[in-house]
Amino acid sequence: MSPTIRDVARRAGVAPITVSRVINNSGYVSQETRARVEAAIVELRYVPNTLARSLRFKKTRVLALIVTDITNPFWTTVARGVEDVANAHGFSLILCNTDEDEAKQDAYLQVLLQKRVDGFILVPARSIAEPVLAIQAQNVPVVVLDRQIPGVAVDVVRSDSEGGAYRLVTYLLALGHRHIAVLSGPPTISTAVDRVAGYRRALAEAGLPPDAERIFYGTYDIASGYQNALRALQSTPRPTALFAANNFIAIGALRALDEAGLRVPDDIALVCFDDVPLWLQITPFFTMASQRAYQMGQRATELLLERLAGADQAEPREIVLPVDIVIRKSSGTMRTPPAAVAHRPDSAWEQHQMDRLDELI
Repeated sequence: MSPTIRDVARRAGVAPITVSRVINNSGYVSQETRARVEAAIVELRYVPNTLARSLRFKKTRVLALIVTDITNPFWTTVARGVEDVANAHGFSLILCNTDEDEAKQDAYLQVLLQKRVDGFILVPARSIAEPVLAIQAQNVPVVVLDRQIPGVAVDVVRSDSEGGAYRLVTYLLALGHRHIAVLSGPPTISTAVDRVAGYRRALAEAGLPPDAERIFYGTYDIASGYQNALRALQSTPRPTALFAANNFIAIGALRALDEAGLRVPDDIALVCFDDVPLWLQITPFFTMASQRAYQMGQRATELLLERLAGADQAEPREIVLPVDIVIRKSSGTMRTPPAAVAHRPDSAWEQHQMDRLDELI
């Protein structure tokens, strides 16, 4: 039979209320008495009933983080940022993974709401309002991570996906590429749509009409990157560069290119969002738009803790973090000037492009 608070009190020679004060760090207890109580707790291996205390004070000091793919190092880094801030403020963290499955997401929400977690940091499986509204209906604070949710008032922390994509594609254009395909995620997720929008904006500014046959939506995983890269290679003319909307898509694309006998970057350039796990690469390879994943987790948790501290009357906030462009081998070097600018002297054209690259990096 598990020891009770009364057993601890008898062992320490004090009243149960004194044990409660020691456990909850409330009310005055002398150092000598505190030491006796703490020793009794250790000797008896007593575990306080935090559930009962949570029901009494209506606080569990537990937060929930729901992400879409914990195998992706981007999300593990985000989770570390969340955990570090939560732990520093005396909160524990429950981590759930949905695989972008709405049924799985909804099941987690029901369980976590029943367990009375104090707040949610949510990466919705789709960019829709329903899961956010379900949490808010229970008067539980929630912060949305990495998504835009139209039609709902909620705190959001995300990266500048559209701007990062724009800068990556503009960089490829500055290198001389004119046939660029984009391999994106699901069209139901705002990041996938935003990254295509950045791709379209870069092409439009270069005077190149976006070609719908070079835009491929899929899922944020290796299999989708592989399949869509094979589809992209069938287009005419064949792309000279691929823009992958995340790191796993880029890994799948790299496999497809290797099977097709194409070398990166000699035969085709490949750039992406986010880095690849170190265990998959000998040296850093992908030119990428690097999101500030750890900072994203930190800021989302800080916003949630502010809500829990009583800032629930403040207007919803949206924090958009900048994206850093990291240049590596996979984008290659300057290509031969395309026919559209061939009338310029090569040296002048190259200088113009190099100046443009300096602005982008």
